[in-house]
Amino acid sequence: MHRVVDDLALALELADIADRITMRRYRARDLVIDTKLDLTPVTESDRAVELALRERVAAVSSGDAVIGEEFGSNDQHTSRCWIIDPIDGTKSYVRGLPTWSTLIGLRVDQEISVGVVSMPALGRRWWAARGVGAFADGTEMHVSAVPSLSQAQLAWGGIEDWDAVGRLDALIELGRACWRTRGIGDACQWMLVAEGAAEIAVDPRPSIWDLAALPVIIEESGGRFSDLAGVRTLTSGSAIATNGLVHDAALAIVGISNISPPTSNPHPR
Repeated sequence: MHRVVDDLALALELADIADRITMRRYRARDLVIDTKLDLTPVTESDRAVELALRERVAAVSSGDAVIGEEFGSNDQHTSRCWIIDPIDGTKSYVRGLPTWSTLIGLRVDQEISVGVVSMPALGRRWWAARGVGAFADGTEMHVSAVPSLSQAQLAWGGIEDWDAVGRLDALIELGRACWRTRGIGDACQWMLVAEGAAEIAVDPRPSIWDLAALPVIIEESGGRFSDLAGVRTLTSGSAIATNGLVHDAALAIVGISNISPPTSNPHPR
């Protein structure tokens, strides 16, 4: 237990570092924006955050590996690996929307043990560690007790990725089965489920760094996390989080078993 608490403390420290860097350049008129090979944007802040977090991990926990969106993996054949998305929602960051975040997950022996989602433009932060619980801004949080789709609120990001996998009709069917839907996107949709404001969040095309912080937060909040085939994994190329009570009913509508894993970064953030 002591190790996971120490790991959580480091993850929160990393989030502090990231917040300082991202907020310093947020909405800057001279923000440097490049286009990656997959035609998605990357900013100076994305790169600066990831480099700073890699440097800090190397300084205090040098045996740990790191996987990041911008600089790949420094696989050290270790059981411990930090998985970092320096800015989840780069397009939101570039356009001045406040729902972007830094995502930090620690995988130990193939299990995510610590997760942090920091959304500094909104002044929000969520975190969890296995056996410790899940917290929103320091207050313990729990998923809702809504028992059925007809009473559930669905959060989702946008039509583009659902069109890309040919599943927009299924998403609309799920939305019609729910009480209410809201297009929110970025990490915000997942955290709404964790804190009980929504019951379902879905993404048909995430990468591992989009998801690594999430399972421990969702599960320590009492919810359920899987891919759209119902498998508890980060690498199949799809994801759904619910309060647990409506998970199977949601999968019965929107579930799929033949989404291919992402090749590089198929879900531009």
